[in-house]
Amino acid sequence: MSDTIFGKIIAGEIPTPKIYEDEHCICINDIAPQAPTHVLIIPKKPIATLADADQTDQALLGHLMLAAGNVARQLGVENAFRLIVNNGADAGQTVFHLHLHLLAGKAFEEGMV
Repeated sequence: MSDTIFGKIIAGEIPTPKIYEDEHCICINDIAPQAPTHVLIIPKKPIATLADADQTDQALLGHLMLAAGNVARQLGVENAFRLIVNNGADAGQTVFHLHLHLLAGKAFEEGMV
């Protein structure tokens, strides 16, 4: 397992309330939310960055998208949410274990893609 904070959460070394969990991922609230709803969707397989994923990760990456939709429905934000993946330090990635940010509960600026 990864030695990142996410790896420790997945391994149960750091107890954290989970919003959703299945055999491939966990979803937890972000500790520094940037929106009223800010959930992290974290694969259990440790992949440092999206750019480090390879062809064998294709199904997992698709699964993360489906998990995002499930979590959005569970939280009642399925009609308006944003998904973000930061890849690398210069893009704002601070934990080098791939994860998606699901943000909702506020209007987002147009043009911020």
